[in-house]
Amino acid sequence: MDRMLLMRSFVTVAQHGSFSGAARALGSSGSLVSRHVAELERQLGVRLVNRTSRSVSLTEPGLRYSEFAARILAEVETEEAEIAQQHDRAEGPLSVVCPKWIGSLDVGDAIAAFAAAHPKIAVRFELGGLSERTYDFLDGGFDVALHTRDLRDSRVHLKKIASLPFTLCASEEYVARHGPLTRPDELAAHDCLVHVNEPVWRLGYGPTSTLHKIRNVVFSSNSYLALQKAAVRGRGIALLPQRSAYDDLVSGALRAQLPGVPVPDRPLYAVYGPGQTVPRKTVTLLAFLTRWFKENPIPVIGP
Repeated sequence: MDRMLLMRSFVTVAQHGSFSGAARALGSSGSLVSRHVAELERQLGVRLVNRTSRSVSLTEPGLRYSEFAARILAEVETEEAEIAQQHDRAEGPLSVVCPKWIGSLDVGDAIAAFAAAHPKIAVRFELGGLSERTYDFLDGGFDVALHTRDLRDSRVHLKKIASLPFTLCASEEYVARHGPLTRPDELAAHDCLVHVNEPVWRLGYGPTSTLHKIRNVVFSSNSYLALQKAAVRGRGIALLPQRSAYDDLVSGALRAQLPGVPVPDRPLYAVYGPGQTVPRKTVTLLAFLTRWFKENPIPVIGP
């Protein structure tokens, strides 16, 4: 039988001096309260109360145990109340994990802005270490994981935060040496710079979109920044996040390729733990990130 239940019945008996008084206070029956006390005595191996036909008095071990049990029950109630209040307040520790490439760009800026706007939330923000299993972040002690791939997992909650634009680009030097890219199917004849997690590129939207398995990979990396540096140096064509490539596109160090063929955006998802009630600090983070991306779009790059 649950020890906390037995302790609560015993402490109430000690406070009221009878089983019937304790039963009224607990909304129970005197016989049930008496069984609770008897079970607690059996578990402890000592007699806690002296029973008479008219009253109940505590033995010396009973007096000591009633003080101990009352203190434990009070501490449990206090801790539960504090936990419930913290759950409903935007404060306390909040751990977020994110892919390295986006964490050093958009998300890094957004998380820094969030930390400044909510000083009562102690943010832990780590980059990398995400596995293919969407729920593994929970085992790592994280409250929220950010992903940039389509996810389907009923064991966790999922919220789309934003859409991240990408661009197909190359340097003028590369185009001068190899000629311009005029059709998507010409990619097979060009040097390509490929992210190791993205060996297939999708170009276009809807029924007109096409998939291109990149075969002429001359440079690969798990870092979009490294791919961008190689593209600027004329090594080949790269598919890059617009946020990262923006300055090079504006300066002319990189030029968009196939401007008439759109490159699909990538989703940015926030994944967080199961349960019907979500901590207020998590809700606050998700709302902040959604608003931040709406208020900080990437400027349109002119022709």
